[in-house]
Amino acid sequence: MNQQEFTRRFEKDWLGLEARLDELDQVKRSAARTSADFPRLYRQVCQHLALARDRDYGAHLIERLNGLVLRGHQHLYEARAGVGVRTVQFFAADFPALIRHESRLFWISALLFFGSGLTMMAAVQAFPEMAYTVLDPRQAAQMEEMYRPDASVLGRERPADSDFLMFGFYIYNNVGIAFQTFASGLLAGIGTLFFLLFNGVLIGAVAGHLTNAGFGPTFYPFVIGHGAFELIAVVLAGQAGLKLGFALLAPGRLTRGESVRQAARVCVRIVYGIGAMLVIAAFLEAFWSSSTVVPAAVKIGVGAVLWALVGFYFIAVGRSHGS
Repeated sequence: MNQQEFTRRFEKDWLGLEARLDELDQVKRSAARTSADFPRLYRQVCQHLALARDRDYGAHLIERLNGLVLRGHQHLYEARAGVGVRTVQFFAADFPALIRHESRLFWISALLFFGSGLTMMAAVQAFPEMAYTVLDPRQAAQMEEMYRPDASVLGRERPADSDFLMFGFYIYNNVGIAFQTFASGLLAGIGTLFFLLFNGVLIGAVAGHLTNAGFGPTFYPFVIGHGAFELIAVVLAGQAGLKLGFALLAPGRLTRGESVRQAARVCVRIVYGIGAMLVIAAFLEAFWSSSTVVPAAVKIGVGAVLWALVGFYFIAVGRSHGS
């Protein structure tokens, strides 16, 4: 059976499950237990997904079926689990599995963000004046002031002597950057591309300038710890934004509105995970990275461990729940 015949034969079942899921979105999740046809439709679509993967059907069809299965699993699980259990389930398995399922977009986003940053950093190392194509002299001076070796607190100047206030500031700042990167994907992905490249180039220019100015020994220990969560969160925001953009530009056999709607369901779940990562990043930045009491070597060591843990989380955790 080719893909066209497969789709024609089972399209009714898929639409039936999708309609049931849309109804369940409007009522209490416990309705998933009492709906007579929901478990049957869900099992059928799980079988169809396995067949589509085994027969190597098109990526768009597999993504559509996988989206239905993920939604169905969520409803079935929520019908018998409390909020706390569902939250643990999401972060212990569903979130990293979801990122792996969209891995192609992850690597595109990472290449744009880290590639532009490293390229700009190398350019500034070779031609120091290039930093001023991105930073004006006042901004460059502020950066140098923030990472002076004799500073009492590293990072941004604080309006008050309070790590807690800075914790809130960092959450606000980081969420703003991630939201811009994600939401601008609705501009056919162009906005996401812009913010990934812009933020990458900006970070690269700052890193290159501070290295040239001799502030590397304070700058890199500062960023390495919280950067494991903050920088990867920006990449994930780019991944979600690109998914929205591709859904708009290449809807396949769906209408553009339906294509974006299906993509948004997945992206919203990614955004939940991004939010948690940014809270962790803000906590580390306010209470750990900014400290001048902790030796730089310790910060480097802890930062390396955090990067390894984040990498392990997205590569290995939740393997039985996704790709």
